[in-house]
Amino acid sequence: MTTDTLTDVFEAHRPVLLGVAYRMLGRVADAEDVVQEAWLRWVAADRSEVREPRGYLVRVTTRLAIDRLRRLKARGETYIGPWLPEPYVTEFGDTVPDTAERAVLADTVSLALLVVLESLSPLERAVFVLREAFGYPYAEIAAMLDRGEPAVRQVAGRARRHVEERRPRYEVDPAQRRDLTERFLAAAGQGDLEGLLSLLAPDVRLVGDSGGKSKAPLRVLETADKVGRFLLGVAEKGVSDPSFRFLELNGGPAVLVLSGDQPDSVFQLDVLDGRIQSVYIIRNPDKLRPLAAV
Repeated sequence: MTTDTLTDVFEAHRPVLLGVAYRMLGRVADAEDVVQEAWLRWVAADRSEVREPRGYLVRVTTRLAIDRLRRLKARGETYIGPWLPEPYVTEFGDTVPDTAERAVLADTVSLALLVVLESLSPLERAVFVLREAFGYPYAEIAAMLDRGEPAVRQVAGRARRHVEERRPRYEVDPAQRRDLTERFLAAAGQGDLEGLLSLLAPDVRLVGDSGGKSKAPLRVLETADKVGRFLLGVAEKGVSDPSFRFLELNGGPAVLVLSGDQPDSVFQLDVLDGRIQSVYIIRNPDKLRPLAAV
């Protein structure tokens, strides 16, 4: 292949590679670094070893992501307060026309799922992502990871059980989530505690991620009363020169709060049976910085 052809082939598969790496790592910058390293491996590869470009690139990206995830876990860094994945823009556009496929992709990149995936081993996470998010057959996953197919099936079953036991249930209907998000913002902005409480499930949870670099709860808040009163307190204090922007992040509607032209925070809700089950607030400036260009 010529250099131009190599570039064209790689760029055609970049969205898939970034999707694999992000689901593995939960960090946009790390995922982009992994994809860049995969590009270097792709350019230097012996073409006789590349039977099918997509399979080769996904295999390389997965192995690089596993290595990076192992290094991150070995480093054992202490994160201040609750951890949430970096917000990931998922405007699929016309690249995923099938509604069912779009729902699967959105679900497998949700904040709730990625938090659970953090508790899996790197190998379990890789198998789960390749199988559940991208539908790879067990035989192909086994070849990618240099494992026997029976072993991969065992890992997949263990990972799936772990996720199902810990993963909260919620609705993926974006229209319903958007509607509740707008009503949620209106009630909070108007200081309407009763209206806000009517939207919250009794056992609602609020998870705030600041990394210790801005103001957010250092523990998960639970119950509608505590969450509602906290949110009204936040709304009363406000931010300077505020504006709001709706985005599709991690497969669902989210609100980006801007202070001037700089991201201040991101809100996203999990919804079930018409009530808000979880409120996620990301205020770590390192995680919000990429959204300034959105």
